[in-house]
Amino acid sequence: MHTYFLAPVGYSVGLTTVVLGLVHALEQKGLKVGFVKPISQDPPGEPELTTHFIRQINHHPAPEPLSMERAEHLLSLGLEDQLMEEIVSLYQQALDGVDVMIVEGMVPNPQHAFVASLNSTMALNLQAGVILVGAASHQGGEQNNEALTEQFELAVSSFGAHNTIAGYIINHIPAGQDAYRFGCEAVERSLQLQAHPLPYLGGIPHKPEFLHPRTLDIVDVLNARVLHAGEIATRRVRQNLIIARSVPNIVYLLKPGALIMSPGDRDDVMMAVALATMNGIPLAGLLLTSEAEPDPSIQQLCQKAFSSDLPVLLTTYNSFESASLLNDMSTHVPADDLQRMEQVIDYIAEKLDLSALMQGMALPRELRMTPPAFRYQVVEKARRLNKRIVLPEGNEPRTIQAAVICAQKGIARCVLLGHRDEILHVAEAHDITLTDGVEILEPERERPHYVAPMVELRKHKGLSPAMAEQQLEDNVVLGTMMLQQGDVDGLVSGAVHTTANTIRPALQLIKTAPGAKLVSSVFFMLMPDQVLVYGDCAVNPDPNADELADIAIQSADSAASFGITPRVAMISYSTGESGEGEGVVKVRTATQLVREKRPDIIIDGPLQYDAASVESVGKQKAPNSPVAGQATVFVFPDLNTGNTTYKAVQRAANVVSVGPMLQGLRKPVNDLSRGALVEDIVYTIALTAIQAAQKND
Repeated sequence: MHTYFLAPVGYSVGLTTVVLGLVHALEQKGLKVGFVKPISQDPPGEPELTTHFIRQINHHPAPEPLSMERAEHLLSLGLEDQLMEEIVSLYQQALDGVDVMIVEGMVPNPQHAFVASLNSTMALNLQAGVILVGAASHQGGEQNNEALTEQFELAVSSFGAHNTIAGYIINHIPAGQDAYRFGCEAVERSLQLQAHPLPYLGGIPHKPEFLHPRTLDIVDVLNARVLHAGEIATRRVRQNLIIARSVPNIVYLLKPGALIMSPGDRDDVMMAVALATMNGIPLAGLLLTSEAEPDPSIQQLCQKAFSSDLPVLLTTYNSFESASLLNDMSTHVPADDLQRMEQVIDYIAEKLDLSALMQGMALPRELRMTPPAFRYQVVEKARRLNKRIVLPEGNEPRTIQAAVICAQKGIARCVLLGHRDEILHVAEAHDITLTDGVEILEPERERPHYVAPMVELRKHKGLSPAMAEQQLEDNVVLGTMMLQQGDVDGLVSGAVHTTANTIRPALQLIKTAPGAKLVSSVFFMLMPDQVLVYGDCAVNPDPNADELADIAIQSADSAASFGITPRVAMISYSTGESGEGEGVVKVRTATQLVREKRPDIIIDGPLQYDAASVESVGKQKAPNSPVAGQATVFVFPDLNTGNTTYKAVQRAANVVSVGPMLQGLRKPVNDLSRGALVEDIVYTIALTAIQAAQKND
């Protein structure tokens, strides 16, 4: 087990986000990471932000840090040894079962001159390797390389005499700079102070969009009254616009994320904002300044827009005072803005190079498939495959955004089915910039190519060309035919279509894979510290023993293909030989069939859910089972049990579920939840790309 102590070399280096990004990056490697912040520098009564986000996002039981007052009190009495004992005690609380520990140091400031020395002492007492964190720029502006070099020189001399320096990270690198070259040059002279060069663990370019607050965040800053909340908690302020000109001169500024600031007596502005909203432009909000509300007749005229998703606020400040206050507001991520922090963490983790750290660690024999590791591996595998995935719901905003992200990250080559003008209009309205990597196909031009092949496939059902043309007007059917003919590698749908709309064409046109008795599904359940596989929770109402065995084999193979070591639990209402009844007999028979067909699969059943998932219960109820208490794949006896269990776990434990991913088809087709987030669609596209490669093997 290794411990790393992150120490800032100056002010405003973004230590919290770098620490969280490092934790996330290590988890992506399959490591279980512990965290402790020994001493909080936040004001009394406010949560220590890194600890708070570790608990909320990573679900780690991080211990509560000591207060600065407590540390100062002990130091003033000359009781540094006692302070260190209390810090070591906190550290020990976070050690249980972890592979690597991350400790966050303190940020130096003029009020606490002892911080640099205390950081060194803490690192020494915790036997931690030190990772230095610097920043090329901060809220006050950029600093030159000489200043950054000097900061690193001081830090190296401060820590180097007693501590091992494991590497360094540079945050907030100016846009346009080569991050690696910038980092190496910035600390070139300080590296010479070491007998061996320090590993450069990553340079993080500055990204202004991560500074965008929610509309909700400006309420307290402006002491504003919320006239209509709308999507106040999710819309972000990308631009503050004071409207002083006539409407024709400001129409081009009415873009997604714009906060429109104007007195309510500007009737022309009120109507322009209403029209923009009705045209689907997600403005950040309308801020009525100088406590001036619109005329009641204008409010009535704009009622539909003002009672939609548009946040409407009222403040006593005038427009210029409001703009000034917003420009000066803190850029720190609020404690309740988990979405923004998750985006920042993902970005930082992506920019870190942990190869030097990983080489020095004694890794566990079987790395855990944690949720971050699962998501990371899925994306990395998909990138290498470069598959072409068709998205029949091409004019759906989330789908368009997901296609753009996939293109930017190289996850897949996405094909949007739909009218080009309509797709471009939707993209513009939602401020989505379509890249060259996103392909748009007009359905009218594509349908004629697939009439004859579809008639050939369904001639035994009496399908005529006219009937085929009619069915191909459904973009899901068209996309399925593109897949069947090999023009694309996979299909993802369901953001606006039902599961039946997505699956039925696949069953009719794609058919089952050789050796598969049926099509089934799995969900990847992203539990706090592990990814589990649930099958079948979406397709088969009441499979017989043969079919249940097939589902178990498919689910085990799916788990293995995504890096999860399959230990299959066949779930029932009784464990072992204790129960009788038709349902238990079916599960017992299916388990035996899997053992006969696939002796390589570790499987046991029947097992109750708690016996399969809880180690202590498993040891008690099935002490000789190779699966009990450590199952990674859960196969449910019927759809009622599976769907109920997955939804109960998802909601009760606030677990993210990825899927359903369909199994048993000759080519990959996957369904989305109609409430799917953009991120869900991206990961489903990545899963589909990986499945496509497996089908070709």
